[in-house]
Amino acid sequence: MSASESPARRVAGVIVGQSELRVWGLTSETRLQRQLARFRVVDDASTAQRLALLRADWVFDDALVRGLVDAVDDVALTAPDGTVVALAVAATLADAAASLAGHRAPAGTRLVTPAQLADGYNDALRKREPPYLMPLVAADLPAIEKRIFAGSYKGVTDLVTLYVWPRPARWVTRVCANTGITPNQVTSASLVLVLAAMVLFWTGHYSWGMAAAWVMTFLDTVDGKLARVTLQSSPWGNVFDHSIDLIHPPFWWWAWIVGLPAAGFDYTYSALALTVIVAGYVLQRIEEGIFMACFKMDMHVWEPFDSRLRLITARRNPNLLILNASLIFGRPDLGIGLVAVWTAVCLVLHALRIVQAAFARRQGPLRSWLAAPT
Repeated sequence: MSASESPARRVAGVIVGQSELRVWGLTSETRLQRQLARFRVVDDASTAQRLALLRADWVFDDALVRGLVDAVDDVALTAPDGTVVALAVAATLADAAASLAGHRAPAGTRLVTPAQLADGYNDALRKREPPYLMPLVAADLPAIEKRIFAGSYKGVTDLVTLYVWPRPARWVTRVCANTGITPNQVTSASLVLVLAAMVLFWTGHYSWGMAAAWVMTFLDTVDGKLARVTLQSSPWGNVFDHSIDLIHPPFWWWAWIVGLPAAGFDYTYSALALTVIVAGYVLQRIEEGIFMACFKMDMHVWEPFDSRLRLITARRNPNLLILNASLIFGRPDLGIGLVAVWTAVCLVLHALRIVQAAFARRQGPLRSWLAAPT
């Protein structure tokens, strides 16, 4: 529970000044209001024990906003040039707002840099990077939006998402943000493509099915980034998106196997391949759950090896690469066989990592290599 949620300690969020510039389709005031709302600040400063004040002509990383809301002593956040851009204080609103409007720190306030206020480790996005703090000026808007988008991206994921999708995803995300398309609308389009790809695979139309599948994986990248850069993440959106991601992959591989006869292939090992793929997919998810329950971290962030393995482990996008290559060579039957083999290999690798982690824990609690101080 953050400090702002404690019933004994109410924190009010206050925005000082204004800016007409829009970042990812949002005015600065709207953006800051949504950021503050994520940490459940109150609106009435007169009933609050503490104030978190932020200047509207600056762009703040979520981690910095959280740090200000959770601060237990009076702090002033400073830019690299020493300018005071935000405060977390127990003071009257008028005095605090006047100080921040003049870029001053009230007497007795501790000056902190972004690195001192917030750790750069983001467990949800599985990465470590310095929190951003940027002046909101028109000339820098492209760079500001690029930095915010980069901050919305997961650090440990598959190689397609990490290396292929970022540039086009940023462009499509900008179009969606500026036209009012919501993350849930993008997710709904992804669901339609999930079903389309399954039907096309099932009937042996692999090329068209592969096109639908790749567009779906691209939109699966866009919806999450759109939600983060426009601060529209919601419990329902999270469940909607992740439920689709969790459920559909084995149905695609099943449909691929069913479609082989229609595409002119008699695959002798269909039943075995399907069993290995589906069982392996389920068991790998169970392995991830076991690792999380036992060691309190995602298994892909324990050591650098695990993060590198996540690039190519037998999940949806790496499997699609295998199948895509098999189509190029005209052997979709061999492709699904390779997916089965790679699934089995990854299942064993993950099991070995669980055993190794269990032995490593004898020396003390495990710590992610990303969480370690840089």
